Amino acid sequence: MLHRLRLGIMLSLVVLLIACGSTPAATEPTATTVDATTVATTAPAEATATTAPAEATATTAPAEATATTAPAEATATTAPAEATATTAPAEATATTAPAEATATTAPAEATATTAPVGVTIDTTPRQPISSGPTLLDSRIDVRRVTSVPVNSIRLVYDGTTSSLLILTMNDGLQRINPSDGKKTIVASTAEMMGAAVPGGLAVANDGTVYVVGNEAVKTMTKAVIRRGRPNGAKYSWETVASTEAYPRSDTPFDHLFNGIVVSNKWIYVSSGSRTDHGEVESQNGTFADLREAALTSRMYRFAIDSKDIVLKNDEAAVEPYVYARGFRNAYDPAFAPNGELFVGDNGPDADLPDELNWVRQGGHFGFPWRFGDIDNPQRDPAYDPAKDLRLQPDFTAVQIGAYRNDPSYPAAPGKFLDPIINQGPAATNYRGADGKSYDAAQEGKTLAGLTPHRSPLGLVFADQTFPKSWQGAGKTLNGFLLSWGAAGGTLPDRGQDMLALQLSKSGNNYTMTARQIVRDLRNPIDSAIVDDKIYVLEFGDKVAIWEFTFHE
Repeated sequence: MLHRLRLGIMLSLVVLLIACGSTPAATEPTATTVDATTVATTAPAEATATTAPAEATATTAPAEATATTAPAEATATTAPAEATATTAPAEATATTAPAEATATTAPAEATATTAPVGVTIDTTPRQPISSGPTLLDSRIDVRRVTSVPVNSIRLVYDGTTSSLLILTMNDGLQRINPSDGKKTIVASTAEMMGAAVPGGLAVANDGTVYVVGNEAVKTMTKAVIRRGRPNGAKYSWETVASTEAYPRSDTPFDHLFNGIVVSNKWIYVSSGSRTDHGEVESQNGTFADLREAALTSRMYRFAIDSKDIVLKNDEAAVEPYVYARGFRNAYDPAFAPNGELFVGDNGPDADLPDELNWVRQGGHFGFPWRFGDIDNPQRDPAYDPAKDLRLQPDFTAVQIGAYRNDPSYPAAPGKFLDPIINQGPAATNYRGADGKSYDAAQEGKTLAGLTPHRSPLGLVFADQTFPKSWQGAGKTLNGFLLSWGAAGGTLPDRGQDMLALQLSKSGNNYTMTARQIVRDLRNPIDSAIVDDKIYVLEFGDKVAIWEFTFHE
């Protein structure tokens, strides 16, 4: 049985999902001359070395780098996307979706290039290492750093020791020398978080480590956020915050607490949903009529020096710590060099878009009422899943009947913030209401989000130290985004790649171009950026950390 990866769930569920991804189709070799003008963008004077603003340092960036969490040398390209293609205004209301969503026409000036005028890019596929990643840009080299333990889930760069840190679900925290791949265990899972299962990892500029974990307690779950202060070769641990126990759904949709990023002033932590799309998940009647809980589907913010905070499963009690709402599984928050916060979000089991969001305080990003710019069809009192052509039979929520007529579905809370508008050419595959697969970029249109089921992970941003031919003009933000890969369905864009992104302000939102630059990764789950290199961590058995070096 195939079903979508639910990042951040317990070890047993993750292991079941290892085989769900598939590699993207090959692309035709071409040589492209890029026309975009490029200048190196200057990071804010106060931005610290992790690509975060003075008040926000990037989780995985080295002390000397201003790029949030991305390694300097690997950009991921994504295959064509498949989400529905209507572009909503920067702030859209939660209205009932039209029977048939249409794709909006992309601006005439949109391009998907990342090089300055006159730079010729050879996009002929290269696989320098047998059975390794395929490179789709002549300005990238690749090196295999080391193999990694099964169930390694997080990767960051510690600038204080010039080393990588990986978080594993059962082997604790390990330090890796990127030059020779030598690994050293620096903390066991038990000393970091007791009986909790690791889910998130960040490192501050001073080398302080932050970890997130979740522990099942009978029918409930609880989360913990811990801080490890460097103490010689080890760490001294203390609790930043924890939750009281709250109801699990006991399905693959328990996304739990996972992604974390830190700045100079704040700690940001994502809490995923307990449902696929806001349906009732009662755990066989244990929690009657329960959809989401007060602790789920949001991003929290804590002061950097917080200690022993307890979050209750109560809306009023958690309100002082809620930074933004409306996320399903926002697994990898990251700061751009301008200090703004971004995060990917994994969409539902229906063929509705995944997202990349610009996170603003107090904003609501739609879950579970909207995906991309398409309303959740289950909100319609007349909804008939038998007529919903965006449902595919190999996804769990479809198999268990989670898509159902639901006349008591709650009303939307108000206005939503739109995801970043994708101009392509990659990750613009979508499923129309007629059940057919389309590609918005090939139609000359844009997509509010990313191809369904790509599972966007490992978001990192480059700063002005990155090779100039990879940078956009003016205030353009240059990012790189991984895709875990599609777990099922029939959409052509299968992910398991790296995209090069260029984000440009457009009114109250961003638009972006997305270009596939690396493919044939094996369930890539996280990345770190260091100078001109990006390190990519794969998930599963017999996988590796890859070093991608970027050149002019």
